[in-house]
Amino acid sequence: MGYIPHTEVERQQMLAAIGVTTIEDLFDAIPASHRFPKLNMPPAMSEMEVAAEMQALSEANEHAGDFAVFRGAGAYHHFVPSVVNHILLRGEFYTAYTPYQPELSQGTLQATYEYQSMMCALTGMDAANASHYDGATSLAESVTVAVQVGRKRNKIVLSPGINPQYREVVRTYHQGRGLEIVGDEADADLAALAEMIDEQTAMVAIAYPNFFGQIEDVSALVTAAHDAGALVVFVANPMMLALFKSPGELGADIVVGDAQPLGVPMGYGGPYLGFFATKTKYVRKIAGRIIGETVDADGKKAYVMTLRPREQDIRREKASSNICTNQGLMALAASVYLALMGRNGLRKVAQLNYHKAHYAADQIDQIDGFKVLRSNPFFNEFMVKCLMPVEAVNNALIGEGIVGGYDLGKDYPHLKDHMLLCVTEMNSKEEIDALVDVLKGLAS
Repeated sequence: MGYIPHTEVERQQMLAAIGVTTIEDLFDAIPASHRFPKLNMPPAMSEMEVAAEMQALSEANEHAGDFAVFRGAGAYHHFVPSVVNHILLRGEFYTAYTPYQPELSQGTLQATYEYQSMMCALTGMDAANASHYDGATSLAESVTVAVQVGRKRNKIVLSPGINPQYREVVRTYHQGRGLEIVGDEADADLAALAEMIDEQTAMVAIAYPNFFGQIEDVSALVTAAHDAGALVVFVANPMMLALFKSPGELGADIVVGDAQPLGVPMGYGGPYLGFFATKTKYVRKIAGRIIGETVDADGKKAYVMTLRPREQDIRREKASSNICTNQGLMALAASVYLALMGRNGLRKVAQLNYHKAHYAADQIDQIDGFKVLRSNPFFNEFMVKCLMPVEAVNNALIGEGIVGGYDLGKDYPHLKDHMLLCVTEMNSKEEIDALVDVLKGLAS
């Protein structure tokens, strides 16, 4: 029996309210030849035929494992231990990723609790949620929190060093809200950003490291923001936090970013894992879930859903976020990865990233026509000024089985012919030397 929630009279009333007479009127923008049921569909296929067709289509894709990958810019080629996927695919987690009956989901709650605890340890914050769709969504949600905390403040300062896609999502997320978003469209340094802060500023967001791979001294900017009563948001690479000071130590009020480097493979841009950590006093402003540890009536350890703020249950009509179902499976992947690596293992991976990247930078710096920009320290990404367009460099590299760097000129016109290279633990010395050899060939 079909379930039809609206009567025909109710449907007509809704159509009239939006200014049309029939449901078909809603699809006027679609050419008639492409509307259902006039779709030009191929004949039906058997399951075996569909599987063969899909396999043939998939073989057109290239796989990162077939190349030496030197591109980061927000999606990173890290090693994912096989145990991560084995645990993800267990039925207890794979089919019950979101605990709508918390008291019956102790395993999921414990995994989420462990994830939140480890993210707090990495970021130096008091609390973390689980979770957001990606780093861009996390940053956009931090704006929502800052505006609520700042009350009538409506100015958001975004550093141009934040991933351009993240900044674009922030603008899309908050269009029509009357916010003044500044800083990100200009070639502004940290001092210029500090000059933009005033009594109307709700939030200042800075990248750690920035999109160019650089680790900047942000102390003066953090002080200026706090002196003006604004929140400071760090957009951080979680892998780097195993080696460098945490954002909490540097004065962050909120830390966001993408936890994709922590056990989540690259895959056409997702699904990834947006993390969001903050100070205790802002916990009731954030979206997502907060899991806590307690004891049950018998005194045994138990896990509970402490907070499901804003968009769920009794306060749904006051929602200011659509973050409801989360990236629970990806948060589990990060939990397994972090638990498996441990403090020392994660630090070792970060050290490999750092030292391999600096080895690569040192070798490239010796090539005539290629210059590594070293105005600030860097972690595992660095800028290279090329003697020719980046597209030409990458075309030469891909011919040798190497995925080259990101063309910074696409987003930053003043960085035309500048490439952003990334080196992770996945890049062997032989791969780095092969990259250098191709660049030497181009230079000669």
